[in-house]
Amino acid sequence: MVGVKISGIGSARPETILTNDGLAKIVETSDEWITTRTGIKSRYISNGISTTDLAVEAAKKAMAEANISAKDIDMIIVATLTPDLFMPSAACMVQIELGATNATAFDIGAACSGFVYASKIATNAIRCGTEKVVLVIGAEVLSKVVDWKDRNTCVLFGDGAGAVVYEATDVNKVLSIYTQSAGNINALSLDGFPVKNCFTEAAEPKTESYIKMDGREVYKFAIAVVPLCIEKVLENTEFTVADVDHFILHQANERILDTAAKKINIDKSKFFKNLDKYGNTSAASIPIALDEAKANFKAGDKIIMVGFGGGLTWGSILFEW
Repeated sequence: MVGVKISGIGSARPETILTNDGLAKIVETSDEWITTRTGIKSRYISNGISTTDLAVEAAKKAMAEANISAKDIDMIIVATLTPDLFMPSAACMVQIELGATNATAFDIGAACSGFVYASKIATNAIRCGTEKVVLVIGAEVLSKVVDWKDRNTCVLFGDGAGAVVYEATDVNKVLSIYTQSAGNINALSLDGFPVKNCFTEAAEPKTESYIKMDGREVYKFAIAVVPLCIEKVLENTEFTVADVDHFILHQANERILDTAAKKINIDKSKFFKNLDKYGNTSAASIPIALDEAKANFKAGDKIIMVGFGGGLTWGSILFEW
């Protein structure tokens, strides 16, 4: 069986920073209200930069670190809820911009678990021997699907992208992957197009679609599945929780990260956090965090990434640096 390694990581963000105080000028809220409930202090918001733009910028940085060219890429997978177009896919848009003419390109939709799901597809493709280099990107412009009048949701989300290059290797570094899902449209959702055609009764067209969330339900779900993801990804390996050097969790809420650390009895300093600067960037969250955390990694470190979100979906990856 062919091994897999991470050979490059990159990230991108818009230039505009929206602080909690700035947000308080848009909706009834405050820095104290947001910070105590979420740990978020600011987020990056697009001033016109697109999902494709962010994805391409992150991809180029990851490719440079991996020392590969666009022609080396066999597959491009973009995890996103917010593509610029439904067709062609965000991955095909990235392919055009990069000039990755040898790649198969497609998107997946698994919300905040999207990067983990895409990574599973990528590593399996490499292990099967059909691909050698796969570019996985999580990219979102969530600011276009947020209701800026709803203080319960608009305070949470931000825009950005992260990219990882997975490559075939003789010494396997991606040690274990676990994913699961349980359909639930009430906890976290984003409407699509309604059925409106010549066979349906005339109705006013729906022009707006916003993220809807049952915050209490999502919190209960998250604090249950994060420890499960960590437990499951370590099953059938020689490692225990104590052997893991770094945890890169989806950056949804500081309380979730701290509760997870407490539940598995691990020092919360092992749990990387950057949500204070970014907020929740959905599929982009983990690769952005990974890009910022990599400066703390040393050869041989064991790292677990955990995603959880709408679907409901969840999953985790154990890899060695």
